[in-house]
Amino acid sequence: MADMKAYVEDVLELIKKKDWNQPEFMNTAKEVLYSIIPVLEGHPEYKENKLLERFIEPERVVIFRVPWADDKGQLQVNRGFRVQMSSAIGPYKGGLRFHPSVNLSIMKFLAMEQVLKNALSGLPIGGGKGGSDFDPKGKSDGEVMRFCQSFMTELYRHIGADIDVPAGDIGVGGREIGYLYGQYKRITKLYEGVLTGKGLTFGGSLARTEATGYGLLYFVKEMLEDAGIDIKGKKVLVSGAGNVATYAIEKAQQMGAKVITCSDSNGYVYDPDGIDVALLKDIKEVRRARISEYVKVRTKAEYHEDKDGSKGVWTVPADVALPCATQNELNLDSAKELVKNGVKAVGEGANMPSTLDAIEYLQQNNVLFGPAKASNVGGVSVSALEMSQNSERLHWTFEEVDERLKGIMHGSYTQAKEAAERYGVKGNLLAGANLAGFEKVATAMQAQGWV
Repeated sequence: MADMKAYVEDVLELIKKKDWNQPEFMNTAKEVLYSIIPVLEGHPEYKENKLLERFIEPERVVIFRVPWADDKGQLQVNRGFRVQMSSAIGPYKGGLRFHPSVNLSIMKFLAMEQVLKNALSGLPIGGGKGGSDFDPKGKSDGEVMRFCQSFMTELYRHIGADIDVPAGDIGVGGREIGYLYGQYKRITKLYEGVLTGKGLTFGGSLARTEATGYGLLYFVKEMLEDAGIDIKGKKVLVSGAGNVATYAIEKAQQMGAKVITCSDSNGYVYDPDGIDVALLKDIKEVRRARISEYVKVRTKAEYHEDKDGSKGVWTVPADVALPCATQNELNLDSAKELVKNGVKAVGEGANMPSTLDAIEYLQQNNVLFGPAKASNVGGVSVSALEMSQNSERLHWTFEEVDERLKGIMHGSYTQAKEAAERYGVKGNLLAGANLAGFEKVATAMQAQGWV
């Protein structure tokens, strides 16, 4: 064990030396690599053949400029990214994020998470991530269209149905995917499943919109049931008001829970009677307005301004917490608030929304913890099911896709649980997810040759 720990530390030192300006990537690499030491211990050939050094280095990184014209005719320039991390078990698969925070470090950390997450899906997909520091908020449809067309004019060279299949993420919804797909088709003359999250009239899949939020609840329900807890009647905290949060709220309430919060980047809403999902969808999906509009209709609800967006959500007493907004939104102070208020379980809907010290504190205080790489695998899994439908020229019903999603989430939970037990960290689903995902990817890398 000491030998493999030293190997991990050597690789982390290499990352520190080469990628010193990428803190998010370094933090993720540290969390993942330490947790997979038990796998390395059983495979000394991994060290001999520098498997970790290859695992942490993306197969390809593309960085490009994205010039576009705003409605005033002024030229703007943003930066685009695509990190193709690993194709060991299938074509690169991972979302595109349009947000001012996007940089290479965040793209690489998300890509590494995606590799392990996609391995847990049980589907033949590798891992990647991409996006731009472009902010679609406040932009007209025309501006978003012109940006997407310019972005795809470069990206199309690096993707394809059997090469790399991007999807949506923060700031990239159905509108953006439509514009991106139209430009890809125009340039390549190919009508193929190169993007997922498409509209239902041009190759999209039913249940894709709901998949991440629904999948999260299927995972959390199973995690709770294993601990002898029924989700029915439980009070639930949800952060965010986007796609993941909205459908996590919807599915939780279908299961008999009461979701009492949601949030956006300006503040959060507390509704003691339970969040009105139809109203939330109207505000966010139709009007594209701020969450503060909610209390104008629901008079018993409270709106709290919060410059950190979701920080205040975690101060509300409840039984279950579901961070569904963005990375690092649930920090150590928030974890302490949750424990103090008696939260029994935390399930991650966003990508890596909890800081490492927050996770450690929750686990030390016996809070059930569903890590994003296992609990939010539903979105990418239904994206892969969309790829299958595109390849077969088929269109499955909502019920067919939803049933497959339930099976995938059961498999993700079971793999993480069993790997944790097998390697002596029973109950630690984060370590279990890393171990199970890495086992699969490493086996594929080894089988395909060392170079």
